[in-house]
Amino acid sequence: MAKKPENLSFEDSLSELEQIVADLERGDVSLDDALKQFERGINLVRNSQGKLEQAQQKVTILTQENDQSSLHPYLPEGE
Repeated sequence: MAKKPENLSFEDSLSELEQIVADLERGDVSLDDALKQFERGINLVRNSQGKLEQAQQKVTILTQENDQSSLHPYLPEGE
């Protein structure tokens, strides 16, 4: 049985989506199987979008925290 989309990593979801698209493009899938794969793909996309939004929020928070302190160029010791 396939893992639930929320239990897959972003990369695993993307890989499975690519496989679903390839299967559907070949056209040798029955209508019932195509519908099941399409439904699975929609669930994978929605979950992946959520993971991307969470990552974007984390990046935004981290960059906002760093904006409060000034950045200095790195200079190795002795220079």
